[in-house]
Amino acid sequence: MKRQKSDQRLIPLTGNTFRFQCHSAIACFTKCCAQLNLLLTPYDILRMKKSLELTSDEFLDSYGDTVMDGDSRFPMVKLRMRQDDSRRCPFVTSEGCSIYEDRPGSCRLYPLGRAALKPDRDRATREKYFIVEESHCLGFQENREWALADWMSNEGMKEYNAMNDRWFEIVTSPKSLSSGGDVQRKLQMFFMASYNLDRFKKFLFKSSFLRLFRIDQGLQERLATDDVELMKFSFEWLRFSLFGERADHIRPAVPSG
Repeated sequence: MKRQKSDQRLIPLTGNTFRFQCHSAIACFTKCCAQLNLLLTPYDILRMKKSLELTSDEFLDSYGDTVMDGDSRFPMVKLRMRQDDSRRCPFVTSEGCSIYEDRPGSCRLYPLGRAALKPDRDRATREKYFIVEESHCLGFQENREWALADWMSNEGMKEYNAMNDRWFEIVTSPKSLSSGGDVQRKLQMFFMASYNLDRFKKFLFKSSFLRLFRIDQGLQERLATDDVELMKFSFEWLRFSLFGERADHIRPAVPSG
């Protein structure tokens, strides 16, 4: 989840407290919402598209730019800034963020950044936090002091981190894509299952998928109605289809006859 700007300094968070407050009366209000190189996670997109009442295709067409980031072998989606000199976020207004309750995880976490490593699903996430210092930001001069745990709770980061860490296991996996199939096809599958949840649902229910794989009926019903469950399943499918990993809920169907 990158939120890069040229004037940023990343300072390790020493201890578990920091001082910061942002509000509409502060002179720099919304200046942090411009000139961003903001990579979106699948869960970011899910929350944003639902808030905007858009389909996956509509959101990606209007607000997403697909890039091959130098740090990843997979295609990434970056939030498209306004195409003018300001390059402001398309959702920022003079009153603040118009999708505040469903803003991306890196915006929620700001002015902190998080470096996380989750080697695999059987080991816990290792994480470090740092302060994202920008020359324009006056929030650090405010008197409000936060404990790290209180900031994370206040910004609703628990669910974001839990969902994003599942995905980062896939993105950062050292396993090869070249075994057992065409790499380009796997990259296309990665993009669909990560970013286009509507198409992934059609792939499950409108193709031959459920004839080829045994999926518990109760799980099928949840996948049809709950997008968070669908996204968790999409990550499991990616580990299975990209790397051949064991999948708890996916079993090849036994051929009839």
